[in-house]
Amino acid sequence: MGTAPHAVIFDVGNVLFPWEPRRLYERLFDNEQALDAFLSQVVTKEWHFQHDAGRPFAETSAELIALYPEHADKIALWGPRFAEQLGPAFPDMVALVEELDSAGVPLYGITNFSGEFWRAWMPQVDWLFGRFQDIVVSGDEKLVKPDPAIYALALERFGLAGPDAVFVDDLPANVDAARAQGIHGVVFTGAEAFRAELVRLGVLAG
Repeated sequence: MGTAPHAVIFDVGNVLFPWEPRRLYERLFDNEQALDAFLSQVVTKEWHFQHDAGRPFAETSAELIALYPEHADKIALWGPRFAEQLGPAFPDMVALVEELDSAGVPLYGITNFSGEFWRAWMPQVDWLFGRFQDIVVSGDEKLVKPDPAIYALALERFGLAGPDAVFVDDLPANVDAARAQGIHGVVFTGAEAFRAELVRLGVLAG
């Protein structure tokens, strides 16, 4: 039924690289309770989502510092040191990307990521993303997953129809939105399970 997929579209955070703000801020707090409060009440993931949607860090940080002036110095570090919130790439996913690339499978990305943070981080990870043909970054497009529009934009830019592609993301809502566009969506649970699905679909040989 339909077209067998022949391209793979990756999410980035928590699929290829772990993302956890605690990685940066645990170095800056002596008290674990104070750290937990800062992460849960001040630099929340909901606040950060504005960056993924395209708001400049200069604006969001000024607003947050006005609310929490006692944390001004630590809030100000979120943008310039954002790369420190990202851990090393998952080795088994790096191996899978290399295997797909060696097999001639076209690789793409759709990531919820601040455009300014992305451009600052990219030189550190070009060794991996240099294998990708294109990556749609939400902050640059001012569209965020799971908005259907970001998937439609990506398919058009990549020159793909939905059934041509397999999309992998750690968030079920993002996968459901991709499936609604006709893309074969996979909720990421680990490299081994994802590779097995790619084999089942015929994207990779067993």
